Amino acid sequence: MSSKLSEIESRTASATQLQAVIGAMRGIAAAREREAQARIAGIRSAAATVGEAIGRALTAAPSGYAPDPAPAQGSVRILIVVCTEQGFVGGFNDRLLARAEQLKGTAPSEIFVVGTRGAMLAQERALHCAWTVPMASHADDAMRVAGQIADAVFARFRDRASSQVWLVYATPGPALAESIVTRRLVPFEFARFRRASSRQPPLFNLPLDQLLTGLTERYVYLELCEGLMQSFASENAARLAAMLAASHHVKDQLAVLTRESRIVRQSEITAEIAELATAGRARTSPYTQT
Repeated sequence: MSSKLSEIESRTASATQLQAVIGAMRGIAAAREREAQARIAGIRSAAATVGEAIGRALTAAPSGYAPDPAPAQGSVRILIVVCTEQGFVGGFNDRLLARAEQLKGTAPSEIFVVGTRGAMLAQERALHCAWTVPMASHADDAMRVAGQIADAVFARFRDRASSQVWLVYATPGPALAESIVTRRLVPFEFARFRRASSRQPPLFNLPLDQLLTGLTERYVYLELCEGLMQSFASENAARLAAMLAASHHVKDQLAVLTRESRIVRQSEITAEIAELATAGRARTSPYTQT
């Protein structure tokens, strides 16, 4: 076997192994995307329940009660950018950080980056991160990460009571640029909750301000959970698309290697036949001396 044919077969074997790895990664990404999508409905249901409780609590508020304080001038905003923990997602993190930079503008802001890959890319872009945390690597871990973010945000928010908090994340869609969401979490918009109409007002065991504070913190936590789960599904959709493109590339490469292998084999066979024919003619030639 010639060295060229041996090299082609070695490359073919490597490409075949790579194709198997890509296939496995595609399967994992697809399964994780489906798992995340299935959990979003439960998170939204829990948020609706808390939202209903907020609406009922507001019915007991005295006339003129305004739980929506406007942010003070010059307050520092917190921008939470949900990126990825792992790679193979194309321009997923770049577009999210670009949106955060656009939202930041020239206003005083602190950027919280979720995901090691996003934090590394932010450093490359000279974008200062005030706080970072690893992104969930599976759907079950999203709630824990949301709790860590909520603790950090509320701790920072209590120090700067007039700060705004924005969440930047991606949702699954045909085009990542069109599926980036920017949602304001704080100040909390109580006006979006319809006040429950009931002749009998609810009974409270806590002061109204303390009750609303606990409910709003719970609702913000659920919004973080939904954002993380949406981003996790979108991340895996992006990884699935990247693996599909890589699979097509490897398939094309295998086709080229197969074609080259056949050409080299044919050339070797042709050379061997020509050599045998030449040797046969030499043995049957009358001029051959014995």
